Amino acid sequence: MTTTLTDEERGSRLSALTALIDLMRPSVQADGGDLVLVRADVEAGSVEVQLGGACSSCAVSSATLQGGVERILRGRLDWITEVVGSVDETMDLETSSAMGSGGYVPRYRDL
Repeated sequence: MTTTLTDEERGSRLSALTALIDLMRPSVQADGGDLVLVRADVEAGSVEVQLGGACSSCAVSSATLQGGVERILRGRLDWITEVVGSVDETMDLETSSAMGSGGYVPRYRDL
């Protein structure tokens, strides 16, 4: 169901969403990935985000989207009714702002 909002309300919702995405991005970037807001319909409550970088080949990217990104967005912004997530399989790691090693890799020390 679409809600009719004033320009100020739309702007406020979009600002809050952008700020929350910006807050989550460094955590994803720390593992070599990236989190991008693709589309937001603040009146309908629908948001589309995309994981890129090292997340493109990560086995737990769907868990990051559902258990992390979607849970946080819905938990903090009560107007969000739908989160659509995808993984950018075409992202060029050389041009990504999220350069990292990607995922946790244990290091063993000689005893």
